Amino acid sequence: MKKALIIDDERLARSELKKLLADHPEIVVVGEAVNAKDGIEKIENLHPDLLFLDIQMPDKTGFDLLAELEKSPQVIFTTAYDEYALKAFEYNALDYLLKPVEPKRLADAIHKLHQQDEKDRLAASGGIRTLLSENDQVFVKDGDRCWFVKLQEIRLFESVGNYARVYFEGNKPLILKSLNALEERLDERVFFRANRKHIVNLRMIEKIDTYFNGGLLLEMKGGEKIEVSRRQAVKFKEMMSL
Repeated sequence: MKKALIIDDERLARSELKKLLADHPEIVVVGEAVNAKDGIEKIENLHPDLLFLDIQMPDKTGFDLLAELEKSPQVIFTTAYDEYALKAFEYNALDYLLKPVEPKRLADAIHKLHQQDEKDRLAASGGIRTLLSENDQVFVKDGDRCWFVKLQEIRLFESVGNYARVYFEGNKPLILKSLNALEERLDERVFFRANRKHIVNLRMIEKIDTYFNGGLLLEMKGGEKIEVSRRQAVKFKEMMSL
């Protein structure tokens, strides 16, 4: 069973989608939100597994909403516009439904959701994957180039759609791995999730400055400047304090 939150400023669109979802009892609508701000509050309170997320809303877009989340539930975009499809999939969207939503397209999207869950289940049943220590070496391949690099030499992982860019020495290869999947394998005493797009190696931080809205700005040994979101800044300070 999946807990779903519908975020859409159009009452009629929310109502129609709820009616269609009644044919999919495995999806339980736990709430509705009328804009991005309302959506963020309800995500924090209701902890949904799945968002049906409109893109164009009065205050902020659906993309703006996702950018403010540290971790996003699974997302199916629902929108009246087709020009955002490519950008939607940069946010790892499961699907992109045009309004008015057709029952067949909704069924296809939910089928994708089940397929993704099955992939995750199979990956998990493949054995409990141990945490990688900073002394472990990992194989990195990008196109024709390959590296065997120690984790302690990696200063930064950056999310790029379904890929992650790995920063070490003067190299920045792309690997087909989500930031969430990487985070599960990395030792949190060494690697820290600074924001939605970046995991940093704590031992590779050169300088720390205060930043806007209670956040922090990290300067890495390679010169990259990484913002730590306000929420993660609190966690960062707790971790790094005596």
